Amino acid sequence: MKVRTERYTGSVLGAYIDVLSWDAAMTRLLGWAHAHESRYVTICNVHVVVSASRDAAYREIINGSNMATPDGAPVAWMLRRQGFANQPRISGPDVMWALCERAADESLPIYCYGSTDTTLALLETRLRAAFPALQMTMVSPPFRALSAEEDTAAVERINASGAGIVFVGLGCPKQERWMAEHRGRVNAVMIGVGAAFDFHAGTVQRAPAWMRDNGLEWLHRLASEPGRLWKRYLVTNTLFILGAARQLLGGK
Repeated sequence: MKVRTERYTGSVLGAYIDVLSWDAAMTRLLGWAHAHESRYVTICNVHVVVSASRDAAYREIINGSNMATPDGAPVAWMLRRQGFANQPRISGPDVMWALCERAADESLPIYCYGSTDTTLALLETRLRAAFPALQMTMVSPPFRALSAEEDTAAVERINASGAGIVFVGLGCPKQERWMAEHRGRVNAVMIGVGAAFDFHAGTVQRAPAWMRDNGLEWLHRLASEPGRLWKRYLVTNTLFILGAARQLLGGK
């Protein structure tokens, strides 16, 4: 276990993942948001930790985040195997929904950055129906690198919105790199939520709770999008199993 400025983390394939309860995560995130502290949070599933294990620069981004939550059930299981018996899974879609509920109650504006205009329109409709008081801004950036001027303008728009939370849905690893590059510039806590925009918009069906709780969400997503995801899950899951076994047996 590592202690990092009031944080306790375990290590999963070299990625430092926070050991914390759901309530502690919410308290910390909302505290940063209301103070408009420039922080970034990585939501770490199997794909993220395997990518971090194979890419030193990406691993540095994950380990440099202000919070890294165990999104995937296998990641939370690895922490429990290290002695953190009660560590729950803290997933991106669940974090986003809970924070939107609290933000609506606490008059805290949010900002959604990423995905497509179509998905964001559906997401906004869903969030407004669930949380009528929620103040939100939705922006779909171009699917290309922004110029320095465009990026500066994007940051100015985020800060001018008054958002305390920026949900970033650019996909892994782009969203983590974007957040790391913008810490110190965006006056809010940035949270990379991956597919949460699609799940909450209804454009992608989320796995049933029993599958999520038993580490089978990947199987549901594979069945939903086999052509796009089969290679990713075949390679990633195999590498995670091998890396987890090596770590638990005392290897590097």
